[in-house]
Amino acid sequence: MRILVAGIGNIFFGDDAFGCEVAAELLKRTWPDGVNIVDFGIRAYDLAYAIMDGYDTTVLIDAAPRGEKPGTLLELDPDKVDTCEDEIADAHALTPVRVLQLIRALGGHAKDLYLVGCEPARLDGEGVIGLSEDVRDAVPVAVKMIEKIIGDLACGSRI
Repeated sequence: MRILVAGIGNIFFGDDAFGCEVAAELLKRTWPDGVNIVDFGIRAYDLAYAIMDGYDTTVLIDAAPRGEKPGTLLELDPDKVDTCEDEIADAHALTPVRVLQLIRALGGHAKDLYLVGCEPARLDGEGVIGLSEDVRDAVPVAVKMIEKIIGDLACGSRI
C-alpha cells in the first residue's frame, strides 16, 4: 500500500503553517515502506501531481477554520468540504478544495483521502511566523492521529 502524507501551509501566515509543522515532526520518525511524508507548503501543482502518482491513500494536513476552539483537531472528509469555489489552485491560496479542483482540471482523480485539520487561532497574514500556543500544542496530538490512520490502513481496518 502506498500512502502519501502531505503537509500543507504557508509558514508566513501564522497557524497556516500547521500542516508543515506536523509534517516536520512526522519526518523525524521511521515509517514502513510505501509511506511517504512530504511538506508541500504552498506548492499546489506538486501536491496535485503527487496525489495522482498512484497513491492508494492521501492524508492531507492543514489548518482548517471551522469555528471551533483554536487547536481543535478534526478528521474531515475533503469531499464534503464546500467546493463552490471555481478558482484553480494558486501558490498563494492552497487549500485541499483547490488541490482537488486542480486534480480534476488535470483529468485525474484522487483515491482515498483523509484531511487532518486544526482550528487556527490566527491566520494573520504575511509576515507572521510561528504557531500560536494552542495550535503548537495540537501538533503532537495530530502526529498520533496520523500514526493511527496509517496503522489502521496498514491492517485494513480503514478501508
